[in-house]
Amino acid sequence: MVVDDHPMWRDAVEGDLEAAGFEVVGVAATGREAIARFPAARPHVVVLDLQIPEPNGVEVTRAVLEHDPSARVLILSASGEQADVLEAVKAGATGYLVKSASRDELIAAVNRVAAGDTVFTPGLAGLVLGEFRRMSGPAQPDTDTPQLTERETEVLKMVAKGMSYKQIAERLVLSHRTVQNHVQSTLRKLQMHNRVELTRYVIEQGLDDDE
Repeated sequence: MVVDDHPMWRDAVEGDLEAAGFEVVGVAATGREAIARFPAARPHVVVLDLQIPEPNGVEVTRAVLEHDPSARVLILSASGEQADVLEAVKAGATGYLVKSASRDELIAAVNRVAAGDTVFTPGLAGLVLGEFRRMSGPAQPDTDTPQLTERETEVLKMVAKGMSYKQIAERLVLSHRTVQNHVQSTLRKLQMHNRVELTRYVIEQGLDDDE
């Protein structure tokens, strides 16, 4: 589903996605249209502009994920401002590209987000990690923290660095499916729902400080 209030841009993104083999099940020009059409369209991925007529992209992100937590939201925005990026991530977006991205970068990002990866325009991933580290402050020992295996912790650190499942699999000489299983097992143990929450957990526990 493509959500953007600029018809030419919206049509271009829709055309690029369809040419790449994706099925565009819905389009919308405003936040209200997006929220209204989402339940019937049931998209797996929403490519969403932040600056749209109310409600804005952050609020739309929250609304669609409340309706379907398994959906993926990829923000495609003209803004690379830190506040906008962080608001989108806090709302549950699993990807953020600025509109200067190329067609190939957009297609690759949609593929990765659909597969469960987090995707950020180069430079933004570090910004997000740094901000969450600042907000979480010194890590506090948590005696109730579920015990993760050494392998799960290793995979978790790589997830937090923004590595794709394919990259993690190659680094650890594992199959793509095995990496997915480790991530899903970790999500269940920590009672979390997506890679963004896992990244926050890594920072809060101070697991990202060592290489």
